[in-house]
Amino acid sequence: MAWQLLAGVLLLQLAASAAGQQQCLSATFQNGQTFLKCNPLPVLGASLHWTHHAENGTADVAFRAPQQSSGWVAWGINTRGTTMPGSSVFIASQDGSGSVSVLMTVLENTSPSLTNGSLSFDVLSPPTADYTNGVYTIFATIALPNNSTTQNTVWQAGPGSTGNVGQHATSGPNVQSMLRLDFSSGQSTGTASNSRLHRRNIHGILNAVSWGILIPMGAMIARYLRVFEAADPAWFYLHITCQLSGYILGVAGWALGLKLGSESKGITYSAHRNIGIAIFCLATLQVFALLLRPDKKNKYRFYWNIYHHSVGYSAIVLAAVNIFKGLDILKPASGWKRSYIAILATLAGVALLLEAITWVIVLRRKKSDKSSSPYGATNGNGRA
Repeated sequence: MAWQLLAGVLLLQLAASAAGQQQCLSATFQNGQTFLKCNPLPVLGASLHWTHHAENGTADVAFRAPQQSSGWVAWGINTRGTTMPGSSVFIASQDGSGSVSVLMTVLENTSPSLTNGSLSFDVLSPPTADYTNGVYTIFATIALPNNSTTQNTVWQAGPGSTGNVGQHATSGPNVQSMLRLDFSSGQSTGTASNSRLHRRNIHGILNAVSWGILIPMGAMIARYLRVFEAADPAWFYLHITCQLSGYILGVAGWALGLKLGSESKGITYSAHRNIGIAIFCLATLQVFALLLRPDKKNKYRFYWNIYHHSVGYSAIVLAAVNIFKGLDILKPASGWKRSYIAILATLAGVALLLEAITWVIVLRRKKSDKSSSPYGATNGNGRA
């Protein structure tokens, strides 16, 4: 069961990668331009679209990134290294009237002057930009430095507007926005490499499937199927199968998250990490609770049930919260968050329906038991 679920998770991850690439390639632009290649960039929700002209070593580029209207986005190339300082960049922002402009500047250091001027590579026509539906797009035609198709690309986003570009965040995705891109093949490597993004996606999918789907389904099986006498003891084994499979996959995702965290020096998602540790601890307590489960007739069974239910439901609620935090960190295509919301809504709808059905069954059963008991039912005179 567990290996089948893991295989399903890997297939989902591959489908997610393909879906992200397809969404990137199917993007449309206001000016009607089209581009032959596209890379969904690993962080900041950005994507890069381009057409490489091998005959003259140039490229038509469109950089897209979501941002508030009061913020800015930037994309550029560093001919001297893989860091942001030394990069030649295009910065798009807008003024108070909503007019979008593009600043071309070289980032001399970590506190650049942002003086508009020439870049370290040729720009064949004045760059332009637009802002639509919360997304900036920068258009430019450039000569690839040193006539090389492989370049160190950088991108960024932060607060501020034209003439008042503010400092971007110095942790998290904002310090991972660099990669080495081959404009001919579309292959990329670097700080925010495809390998790391691949593992982050696996981490997210493992946790979403385990804590976010299997564990809640196991809890629903235990709460609702046990009411049906024909489902006993099958409901118990289904419950255990879901919970243990979810726990195994969840621990794998949790461990991968710890590994990713240890590799990201200076980048800490404290809330996401701490909630993840709490979920792991609660889930582990549930596993031990199974081993210590008293018999139904044991006087301590009532207290065990309270413990088991409170710990289990707490883990489920925390898992849902942390999955959304993880989605905010990964910033995948918006369809993934909507899909998870749809899954939660479906589980909640099924739970409400089963809650109503099981209450009807329980009340009817109690009424039936009461009427069939020689002492359970009386008439108005107090006689059975």
